Formats: sequence, C-alpha cells, structure tokens
Amino acid sequence: MLSVLRVHLPSDIPIVGCELTPYVLLRRPDKSVNTEDVPESAPLDGHFMRYKWYRIQSDRKVAICSVHPSEQATLQCLGCVKAKILVTKSYHCSPKCFSDAWQQHRVLHERAASAVNENGAEEEELFGRFNSTGSNASLPSSQSSLSLANGATPVYPVAVAQRSGGETWFEVGRSKTYTPTADDIGHVLKFDCVVVDAETNQPVGHVNTILTSRVIPAPSPSPRRLISVSGVDVMGSLDSDGRISSTGTFTVLSYNILSDVYATNEIYSYCPSWALSWPYRRQNLLREIVGYRADIVCLQEVQSDHFEEFFAPELDKHGYQALFKRKTAEVFSGNILTIDGCATFFRRDRFSQVKKYEVEFNKAAQSLTEAVVPSAQKKTALGRLVKDNVALIVVLEAKFGNQVIDNPGKRQLVCVANTHVVVHQDLKDVKLWQVHTLLKGLEKIAASAKIPMWSVGILGECCSAGSAPHALLAMGKVDPMHPDLAVDPLGILRPVSKLAHQLPLVSAYSSFARMAVGIGLEQHRRRMDPTTNEPLFTNCTRDFIGTLDYIFYSADTLTVESLLELLDEDSLRKDTALPSPEWSSDHVALLAEFRCMPKTTKR
Repeated sequence: MLSVLRVHLPSDIPIVGCELTPYVLLRRPDKSVNTEDVPESAPLDGHFMRYKWYRIQSDRKVAICSVHPSEQATLQCLGCVKAKILVTKSYHCSPKCFSDAWQQHRVLHERAASAVNENGAEEEELFGRFNSTGSNASLPSSQSSLSLANGATPVYPVAVAQRSGGETWFEVGRSKTYTPTADDIGHVLKFDCVVVDAETNQPVGHVNTILTSRVIPAPSPSPRRLISVSGVDVMGSLDSDGRISSTGTFTVLSYNILSDVYATNEIYSYCPSWALSWPYRRQNLLREIVGYRADIVCLQEVQSDHFEEFFAPELDKHGYQALFKRKTAEVFSGNILTIDGCATFFRRDRFSQVKKYEVEFNKAAQSLTEAVVPSAQKKTALGRLVKDNVALIVVLEAKFGNQVIDNPGKRQLVCVANTHVVVHQDLKDVKLWQVHTLLKGLEKIAASAKIPMWSVGILGECCSAGSAPHALLAMGKVDPMHPDLAVDPLGILRPVSKLAHQLPLVSAYSSFARMAVGIGLEQHRRRMDPTTNEPLFTNCTRDFIGTLDYIFYSADTLTVESLLELLDEDSLRKDTALPSPEWSSDHVALLAEFRCMPKTTKR
C-alpha cells in the first residue's frame, strides 16, 4: 500500500512570495521509493495523497527584524512610524543591530522623499518606502506587530481548523506547494499530508505533520541610483513605463546571477540556507532585474531550465524578447538541464532582432588545434582548450530616433555581445585566447555591416582588472612584457603582436574615473581603482573581492550618459559577503545608459 516514509522542508525559513514545496518520500505498492506525487486524479492501487496548509495565528503578535529576518524585533525606528513608512522596514532585533545598520538606514531615509515622489507606487513595490528622519525606541511585545495586519482573513478557503491554547489554525492551501503571502508574516505554517482511500475518501494511517519557522518578508536591497557622469542624479527622469526618457539613449544591464548549481551551502556557508534556495533567489533576482528597467538585459550563469521555465516567461510579461545560448556539453556529465549559459533580453518596443550569432569556443579550439598544434600534442592541447564557454551576439535595430543621427532610410543597429569566459586562474592563456577570439569575431561582424553600428560588449566573470585580457579589451593590445603571457604551454599566444584588435572599445565604468570632481562625485571615485579605472569590485565573497565584470562600448558611436552607482563595502553587511539575503548573487549588477552619436572615423 502507498505510505509516507519522510517529510521535510528544503528551506528552514519561509519567505513571502517564495514557493514552499515539501520533500515527501513515498513507498509505493511495488516497494519502490521516490518523491513523485500521487494526486486524487490518478490514484495508485486505490490510494492518493492529500495535502493541507494552515496558518497558525497566536493571540500574541510577533514582529520580525528587518536586518536579521529570522530574529524577533525588539526595537522600532520611530521616524519610520511617523512617516508611515512600510512598517517591516522599521524593526530591529537589538540596539547593536540598529546601530550597525544606521548608516545604510539613514541613506535610505534621505532618498525616500524623492524616490516616492518621482517614481510613485511602483518604486514602493520594488524597494520599499523610506523617509528622511530616523530614531529608535523600544518595541513592547504587545505592540510589536500591530501594523502588520496579518491573518484577519484566511486566504483559502474560509475555515477554522482548530482553536486551542490561544492559537487559531486557518486553512490556507490544499496543494503540495504553498506560496506564503503578506498575511502570513510572523506566523508559523503547518503542513499536513496523509494517504487517502480513493473509495471511502477517508485518511489511511496517521497524518504526517511539519511546522515551519515564522514567515518573513522578502528582504529587499537598498535602491541603487543612476548617476550621471556629469554628476547629476538622473533617477527621477523616468517616463510612464519607468525608463529613462531621453531621446536617443538606451540602457544596458549586465548581471552574473550565480547559477543555482553553484550556489551551494559548502561554498557560501556564510549565507543563510533560505537565502541560497532557488525559490527565494529567483524572486529576488527578478525583482532586482525588473527594477532596473533596462532596455537590454544581459545575464550570465543562467541555467537552461531556469531560462525556459522562469526568466523567459517572466520577463516576457515585462515586454522583453528572450535569447539564450547554452554552454556546450563536451566536458559536461549529468543532467543537461543544469548547464548554464548566457541570456540576452531586449524590449520589443525599443528594439527588433536583426541577426543572432552563437560563438562556441570549443569549435574554435578544435580549429586552432588542427591548424597550429603538432599531432603529438593535439590531445593535450584539446584537453586544455576545450571548455564549454560560449558567447551570444545579437544585432538589434533601434525603434527610437535621435535628432542628431536620424537619417531617412538609414537603419540604426546595435551589436551586443554577451559572454562568460573560462574562470580558472590557472588557465590564463585560455582566458586570453577566448577573449581574443571573441574580439576577432566582432571585428568581422563590424566589417560586414554596410551601415553604422553601435557596439556594446558584455563580459561576465571575464578577467581581473589589469590582467592581459582586460588590457586587450581596454587598450586594443597586450604589452609583450605582461606577466600573464608567461603562461602559454601550447604557444597559442605567440607572436604577441597578433594579440590586438581595431575595435574602439572603452569600459563604461571608467567614465566614473574620468569625471570632474564635484558634489557627491567623490564617493563614486573612491569606489574606483585608480590603477585600472575600473570598480574596486564587482564580485565579493568571503574568499575573493575584485572586479570580474565589465561593459565595454564603441567610443566612436556611443557616449556614456549615466551609470548605475557602485556598491561600497559599507553597503554590504559587515559580517557577511555576497550572496546575502538582500543581494542574491555573488556578483554586482552593472548598468550603463548610452547616447548614440554620429559614427566617426575608425582608429
């Protein structure tokens, strides 16, 4: 007969908006054991599984700390209360918690008035509400959740299961999966599952029950502003759809979102397990990505199954068309759906697709090996060069005009290259070779275009700032004395003179370093490395902090108007790194707003 062997939850803390799907291990009549569901519509040997979810509401209200959401709050910011700010943002678990968070809390207060006034309710939904004053006071337990208004009305269906000892159990769901709502915040959820006789519709055996921790609101990161390279905050100049309303400009976002297959508790032990779970991270990432409102979105480390099942359909709702290039599988073993790749999205109302190119570095490696490597070394060479990295290049036609470049009958094209090259630091020669291969491919595309083309290169986890690949991108060539060139066991980097390109590429974020010093600009320059003119970091873990991500653009056709502000170390928790409950990747998103200009003579 069908029986339940084990029930447990994959995440220790439930979060609003993140699906909860318990792990239910079943023994089937044939003695096999698996987790496949047996619904009422398809009973097995006359039995099926029945599930119920309950919200346990206690007469004693509980508030949750906004900084450490697994802790009960004991302090509340009175400034937030007076300003009618989202109440969950005002709670803290201790005076030290409030003190440590004050710098970030104060900055959010200072941005509140303009953010709310200029961006309206949508901004509140994405980032929460803040105000310009702040203080704290003790939070009596009897008043700790008066503003949460949880559980006054059950979500599904209206039925009280039990009331005992000051607790009321409201039934909120009858499926295996349940998504906590705002009404559940601060409450414990109860999950019941039981085998049911299909003929009598009565339970068979005992009911298996598990209780969750208290439901917490989804922590939201502090909003990041677009900073004009001239020093003027442009976050307020948005059109009705929330985009920058400047004719002839477009925005490009690059973000390595950290593939779920790499987001393990062993690697990121400092991040709470619930914040590492994919149901939580995907919602947090989506909210962040949509909140940037970019015209073109380039993501790296996107799992193929997550692209098909989540990102493509979700971003389609926001007007984006989706393209994807999965890594090649020559060196992969296991479930093909766990292979990650590069995903590019663009707004249909701003661009239309003209052409797509897919670069597989494995194919280029095989061609190179056949051409230049002696027969006796071919196997060794392929073992070193054949990785599964790819690049996705798309040529888009702009649907928007510009008074400077408008010319009847002339199409305006933008070429966007999205890639994630080999990561391993002991493969510096392969990393440089892959970047060079991509650049030569872009040169061919540029040369084949019969009309002016804007070019933007997106490189996620490409290379460290100051490395040979970075020099090739930024300077167009590599110094023959660069130390990275010492690693060349296959001789693929010689002669060094071939490591060059003619694309007029400039790093978008180097614009911060070139800005004139002014009010508010010095803090952004302090977040830049004066040696490389790149951000101090785009990747921040316990083991590494540095810059690996870039947005390069063609300086002869585009200029940088504004950039998404950089994070500094004070923006991150002092006791952690990335990913965190607020930021769901170990990388930082980069975004640049470009203005189109007439094409000049190539260098």
